[in-house]
Amino acid sequence: MYQLVLTTCPDEIVAKKIAQHLVTEKLAACVNIVPNITSIYCWQEELHCDNEVQLLIKTDENKFATLSDRINQLHPYDVVEVIALNIQQGDKHYLNWITNSLK
Repeated sequence: MYQLVLTTCPDEIVAKKIAQHLVTEKLAACVNIVPNITSIYCWQEELHCDNEVQLLIKTDENKFATLSDRINQLHPYDVVEVIALNIQQGDKHYLNWITNSLK
């Protein structure tokens, strides 16, 4: 099953570094970097409102454990968001491209 994995980064420098590693190491077929998102959350009993960068990572479920470990190795946060959503449907040509990109 194909997956869309989400993670946030503190800035575009970190986001590009992680994205480049994931693609060149064939853990992801493609990573979209979405700048200027606002995240509101509680951390250590304080409310935070931070500007972050969202990564949209296209991969296969068989790569998830390794991909998650790699993101955690490269990421500066203490607790890193790594959430996988299964892709229920997609254009067969694009999904085939994902498969071929991960080989």
